[in-house]
Amino acid sequence: MQELLERKKGLRRTILIVDDDYIAREILGKMLKSQYEVCYAQNGEIALNIIRRDRLKLSLVILDLHMPEMDGYSLLKLLRSDNELRRIPVIVLTSEKGAEVESLKIGAADFIAKPFDMPEVICARVGHSIELAEDSIIIHETERDELTGLFHKEFFFQYGKRLDELNSNMPMDAIVVDINRFHVVNELYGRCYGNSVLKTIGDSIHEIVSREGGLACRRDNDHFCIYLPHSDELALKLPQYIEMINKRINDSNISLRFGVYSDDGSSSCMEHRFDCARLACHKLRGSYVSCFEFYNDEQHSKELYAERLISDMDKALSERQFRVYYQPKYSIRGDKPQLSSAEALTRWFHPEFGMVSPGQLISLFEDNGLIQKLDRFVWNEAAAQIKQWKEKYGIEIPVSVNVSRVDMFNSRLVEILNDITEQNGLKNEKLLLEITESAYTDNSTQIIETVGKLRANGFKIEMDDFGSGYSSLNMLTSLPIDALKLDMKFISGICENQKTERLVGIMIEIARLLEVPVITEGVETKEQMELLKKLGCDIIQGYYFSKPLPPEEFGALIEKELEEKNHAYN
Repeated sequence: MQELLERKKGLRRTILIVDDDYIAREILGKMLKSQYEVCYAQNGEIALNIIRRDRLKLSLVILDLHMPEMDGYSLLKLLRSDNELRRIPVIVLTSEKGAEVESLKIGAADFIAKPFDMPEVICARVGHSIELAEDSIIIHETERDELTGLFHKEFFFQYGKRLDELNSNMPMDAIVVDINRFHVVNELYGRCYGNSVLKTIGDSIHEIVSREGGLACRRDNDHFCIYLPHSDELALKLPQYIEMINKRINDSNISLRFGVYSDDGSSSCMEHRFDCARLACHKLRGSYVSCFEFYNDEQHSKELYAERLISDMDKALSERQFRVYYQPKYSIRGDKPQLSSAEALTRWFHPEFGMVSPGQLISLFEDNGLIQKLDRFVWNEAAAQIKQWKEKYGIEIPVSVNVSRVDMFNSRLVEILNDITEQNGLKNEKLLLEITESAYTDNSTQIIETVGKLRANGFKIEMDDFGSGYSSLNMLTSLPIDALKLDMKFISGICENQKTERLVGIMIEIARLLEVPVITEGVETKEQMELLKKLGCDIIQGYYFSKPLPPEEFGALIEKELEEKNHAYN
């Protein structure tokens, strides 16, 4: 490969002229010597020995078809059948019209007619043949992944589109193959072992496409794409493919997942088919029940719905289709529950779809980064609402707002939040920041550093969904937090399940050890509230007290709280 690049930079190329006619050899040599290094052979056998010896140096063979010992036809066929020698282009010498066509069919790059005339035409043919051959080699070397031998992504889609254009009536199936948790394999066993796994998978996929027809590529580090002619029996063949690959890998710690788009005759473009296959593959993440999934109409509808929500978001923000509701939090440390704060919750009233599910909304926008726009809208609304309640009722009700893991990597986060509180004349401690436990496990060093800056600026940090993560318990002592908020999943069966009750008690004890209050959400019954109070919970949020309310209805709760306090005082 390096030698080819050097040649293209201007080094003199070497040409072998093979002809039993001495005069013909000398005439051609004289025409070409000014541009090329020229060597000679008087028959096919001598030429073959030279070619084998100088195979890395030769750029072209000029071959007479009619010679003793071994004629040009025989040598040409032999060169074309040898994987190493076939890269050398061959121009045939002939005075027979029919021989030109036959030699081109065998694999000749071009022909030169005898007797020779117009040296500039001959030089042009030679230069053109060498250039085409070298470009072809470079393309061949760069179009395939060195490790697996499969196409690179760019060439794969280029050839796939060409295949679709040439066979417009041939339906094609798209398959995406991913390796589950491949980064762990590299970390545990080393990159060499990981590469051997990738090569095994690549060899197996190459065997599949060689047998079934089609194309395949290594798209990314551990992602593969397979493009096959449509088969109604693909669901039966997939387990066979998977079994073959698993047997060759021979490692129970490595598992694959296959996402499949089976051509439905909709004339979808190649990219769309693989987008659908990737969506089906994505659905299998974390699943150990099945290793392949077919894309279906339900997924298609969900995909269209999600894309519509994404495209409508900016308009929804400008038209204030989003509204912020507030769910009250009550302190239960005293004899009587008292309103202590609230959580801001987003509601999207879509003009066509009605109210969009908050769970779906948040996960969708977290995946594409749009959550930052929504979070900033909520932060501004919540801060403005705290200010309005203060002006109307004379008290500041702290409000918790969500800070997504995407927000945590924004270098301007502290500046943005400071600006919001300053514009509304608030102390930073009144805008409580909820960060999910799982966010701390993504990049604990950077998250902890960001949280430290927020707390240094006076913001209070609540760890949301505590207990839902799996790796934060061993670093709790180093986490800068001001409150623990228990995952609501623990609360639903707390009165019926002693193990759940004990587990919640342990988590409350952890909070006591850290000297931070415990907030419990999802409380729906009096029994749950009383049990949590007994276990030492500080603050409760849930339908037992109130559902999330629009600002004006929440104001009624503040008025009620103030009336009760005045009554008790009087």
